[in-house]
Amino acid sequence: MSSQTLTSMAAAVPSGVSSRLYEFVAHSGSACCTALTKSSSRLLATGGDDCKINLWSVSNAKCIMSLSGHKSPVECIQFKESDEQLASGSQSGTLQVWDVEAAKVLRTLVGHRANITSLSFHPYGFFLASSSMDTNIKLWDVRNKGYVFRFKGHTQAVRSLAFSPDGKWLASASDDSTVKLWDLTLGKTITEFTSHSAAVNTIQFHPNEYLLASGSADRTVKLWDLEKFTMVGSLEKDTTPVRCVHFSLDGSCLFSGSTDSLRVFGWEPDRCFDVVSVGWGKVSELSVSNQQLVGVAHQASMVSLYAVDLKKVKMTGSAVIQGSAQQNEPSTEPKGTKGVALRRNYVRPTTTCSTQRLKQHIDADRRSPEGERRSPSEDEQSSAEIHDMKDYNMIFQPKNPMARTPPKMSELFLAPAEEVFLPISRPHKDRVFHVPEKQQHKAPPAAASTSEPRAELPVVAPPPAVPRSSHLPSPPSQTSAPSARGRSHIIPSSRNEPVGLNIADFLPSPPNEHGFISEEDALSQITKGHQTMIAILSSRHKNLQNVRMVWARDDLKSAFKMAVSMNDFSIVVDILNIINNQTALWKLDLCTEVLPQVEKLLQSKYESYVQTGCSSLRLIMNHFWPLITDTLKATPSVGVDITREERHQRCQLCCDHLKKLSVLVKAKASQVGRNGSTFWELQLLMVPLDDTL
Repeated sequence: MSSQTLTSMAAAVPSGVSSRLYEFVAHSGSACCTALTKSSSRLLATGGDDCKINLWSVSNAKCIMSLSGHKSPVECIQFKESDEQLASGSQSGTLQVWDVEAAKVLRTLVGHRANITSLSFHPYGFFLASSSMDTNIKLWDVRNKGYVFRFKGHTQAVRSLAFSPDGKWLASASDDSTVKLWDLTLGKTITEFTSHSAAVNTIQFHPNEYLLASGSADRTVKLWDLEKFTMVGSLEKDTTPVRCVHFSLDGSCLFSGSTDSLRVFGWEPDRCFDVVSVGWGKVSELSVSNQQLVGVAHQASMVSLYAVDLKKVKMTGSAVIQGSAQQNEPSTEPKGTKGVALRRNYVRPTTTCSTQRLKQHIDADRRSPEGERRSPSEDEQSSAEIHDMKDYNMIFQPKNPMARTPPKMSELFLAPAEEVFLPISRPHKDRVFHVPEKQQHKAPPAAASTSEPRAELPVVAPPPAVPRSSHLPSPPSQTSAPSARGRSHIIPSSRNEPVGLNIADFLPSPPNEHGFISEEDALSQITKGHQTMIAILSSRHKNLQNVRMVWARDDLKSAFKMAVSMNDFSIVVDILNIINNQTALWKLDLCTEVLPQVEKLLQSKYESYVQTGCSSLRLIMNHFWPLITDTLKATPSVGVDITREERHQRCQLCCDHLKKLSVLVKAKASQVGRNGSTFWELQLLMVPLDDTL
């Protein structure tokens, strides 16, 4: 990147305990946040005021890729445990989930009213937690692009989030000097820790035991027992606020990062093993890999990388005197150093989300229409610019030779292992992946086959899913963005050819030199996309069975609410198509659940969805509008009538939704074709609403 000059400060100082590896200009504006990959610390992500996310190779500080999509400064970023996904939060409150290997946006999530302050991926599920300056914590279903739950309780901005290793709890730290522990199953607070006297900046769960660490602006690190919900350690005051904490890989000690220093703590009893002077300033990220601790700091547009050789740091044994970094003289070890209390360990529940299965889910997200759905948002024009194709292939598409001996671990800050590449016929240049407004080759789901697609953000299509041990996927090639002008945003349900399918894909390829198509090519064409469609239909069938079971056990309203919670428009359409033909099934309380979904269906680009929404709206206006108006115009009765009050509230809610729909119908009545005539009929039917507006 020409605008991002690199000032390499690669230390020729491996003799010391700590060293500065690199310092470089990360963004054209200020750098706002940083994140290291979880498993290997090979990749660094930075977010800045220039609304970009830059990905850097930690081994050489080269910018591999720039991700553009946010319309406001990027305030927070976080990698998933698998390192294949990255979440980013902007100043406007918008979240984006990126597939960094495929260089594209997977999801855009909107819900916060202020800038994002912290993000955390669930350790094994498809969930993401986000916090904001609006004091709210939200839990998202990333796979289905759904908002699951909102946790409320903090009175000031939430600064840090962390899931427990077993995925059952969520911890949050706030400027209100409290740490809260939330039960994800019950959706409520388990306990609140209030011993800090200033804002809590960072928290982390112990990797094995029921233990939580928190670092605060009051310059202390506190440890909390999650069985008894009591404080079991309050480590001595640092000279500056604690900015980040990180447990060692085996959980035997705790690293605490503050301005220009690193402290190594033990607990039960409280002790400080070592104090290391590191010139990293206001450190923002710590990670442990290959017997080294990597620290990241940022100031203005500069980002710095530091390494601490853990082989030269005391992490056990005698404690050191608390004080400045120069006072490192050991003191007598307190009695009972080895007597750490026994504590429960986390037990991850049995799931099918193994690493291999997670990879299959990610690949399915890239291939299937389900995985490429988006919601219309301010981030439609997303793009990925790859600056170094060689490093991109090395990190994201490696083909590793089989190693018969483990790599040596003696060097400070090891570079990534040497990779083997397939020959490429032409030199690669910087490639820019522009995201078009619409994707030309995308098959719309029918009401009984797939979910409602959102506005797609198509990027480079990934290679076919094959085992990496047998083939190296070719690098993504540049694609042009077809213009969406002049094309209808409504896909008709009656058409001579399937939308989004290229008929040539299903025809034999041109004759080869022998004059016939090979059996392998024929089978490949026949089975193309078969597994993806089976997975989609199986999921749909299971969802419909669940809805039917709830309908039989409870009632129609409960079944409809369950269908809505699945975040699958096609399930909702299937149910509406059934009940639209049976008016006896409708009740006033069902209308309150249906009308919000009708508003979404009327804005769909699929004609069948729009027609289903119009049919439901027509039925409600014909059968329930007289009841709504009579109830709202009736004079209050004497005494308490709970039934009448509930009916009045439902009627008022329906009236409010109908007013919004009336404005939407008027705006769409000028359309041509089948939808236009349907909206025109609805506009005439909704004329009485003008008197209530």
